Amino acid sequence: MEALTRRKFLAELSAAALAASTLGAPRTAWCGEKAAEIKPAADRVILLWMSGGMAHTETFDPKRHVDFEKDLDPDRVLATFPSIPTAVDGLRISSGLERLASVMDRGAVIRSYRAADLGFILHTRHQYHWHTGYVPPQTIAMPHIGAIIANMRGQINPDVPAFIHIGQRLELPGSEEIKAYLTAGYLGAEHGPFVIPDAIEARRYVSPPAGVSPARFEDRNKFFRRLVEASESGRTASSFHQESMLRSLDGSYRLLHSPAARAFDITDEPPHIYEEYDTGRFGLGCLLARRLCEVGARFIEVTSEWVQFDNWDTHNNGHTRTIEMKRWIDRPVTRLILDLEERGLLDRTLIILASEFSRDLMIEGRAGVEVKAQARVPERINEMRHYGLHKHFTGAGSAVLFGGGVKRGLVYGSTSDERPCEVVTDEIRIEDLHASIFHLLGIPPDHSFEVEKRPIYVTRDGVGKARSQLFASA
Repeated sequence: MEALTRRKFLAELSAAALAASTLGAPRTAWCGEKAAEIKPAADRVILLWMSGGMAHTETFDPKRHVDFEKDLDPDRVLATFPSIPTAVDGLRISSGLERLASVMDRGAVIRSYRAADLGFILHTRHQYHWHTGYVPPQTIAMPHIGAIIANMRGQINPDVPAFIHIGQRLELPGSEEIKAYLTAGYLGAEHGPFVIPDAIEARRYVSPPAGVSPARFEDRNKFFRRLVEASESGRTASSFHQESMLRSLDGSYRLLHSPAARAFDITDEPPHIYEEYDTGRFGLGCLLARRLCEVGARFIEVTSEWVQFDNWDTHNNGHTRTIEMKRWIDRPVTRLILDLEERGLLDRTLIILASEFSRDLMIEGRAGVEVKAQARVPERINEMRHYGLHKHFTGAGSAVLFGGGVKRGLVYGSTSDERPCEVVTDEIRIEDLHASIFHLLGIPPDHSFEVEKRPIYVTRDGVGKARSQLFASA
């Protein structure tokens, strides 16, 4: 069997995206549970994406830790941080997340997420799988979960895009693979993401060009529409996708002239609040997410950004890198939760903090499977750069849900206290996690669209089962 290289993966996904643009309009095919029978507990979603692999034992599922010392046996290291108490009796999380510890009574910790066994471990393959629910490559471009929610729940504010993505620069190496899932696929461009690479520059993306009169700008808009219609996409796309693309342009034009555009200017925020969020690009992305939530965005994703060997991709200096990543998220995520609560929005806003898979010091992939592509662990740890969880681990992972109909103070599932720290109770796969998210939004997890005379379900083959234990109403 031919190895699935990054280049081959990208080529196959590009072909799928082109195929999607030639498809006709999807239509609801069948669902076993009618949407009218599910009372939505949430109106909005904020996905906080820890791109690169957030170690569960270093964050929300702490295990026995061992401090760094010379001649350290690596097999003793399950975690490199001690645990700390939280606002929930008996619930402990990893040190460095002290502020988040104070608000854990507003949310639920899932400790039993298990990433798919995709054989060859490639970050962007697992990211595609997490965001779409389908294992790549597919014969057509599958929509991002945000696009599905935008399609099925629509816009809250007609001037504000339903799906907004914050924080990922798309000109970086590896960004082509990210574009493969950062799409509405067969649902049409109007449901795709409005992408803001950097929150500090967000206002620029919704401002008419300086020095251009309204009449001249209107002429430019009309000319741009003609260019789109004459482009390769405009010529080869189906009539449905052409119309969807033009509706997307109309929405962008409407936003430029809407009072809601002010929400994109985070410098309007009072200095003392701005400083609470300002831990870097991710923190300011959380501030922008809160402001967009207030003006009616339906689904917002804020990413720590996928950059190979950087951010949460902790292949080197794992411990010191994780200290920095915790600093990035602890204060702004906590402030986001509290700000939404103070504004009366938390109860109807589902916040999800998640990552594509976890990490371990000794095991690559899952227990019992040897992966030779990874560097060998030193027999003894003598340098700080080797102290940390550097290998990809798919045997377990953590996700945290806040607000939006979630049972507060809940711990769902468990993992072993000894290596391998795999799931031992209440395993939850991506189709079940998605089903639970959809249920909270009032969307049946077995809902399907008919595309080219075949059903495509919002969870893989419609098998996703919502975990009612996660719901406040259960």
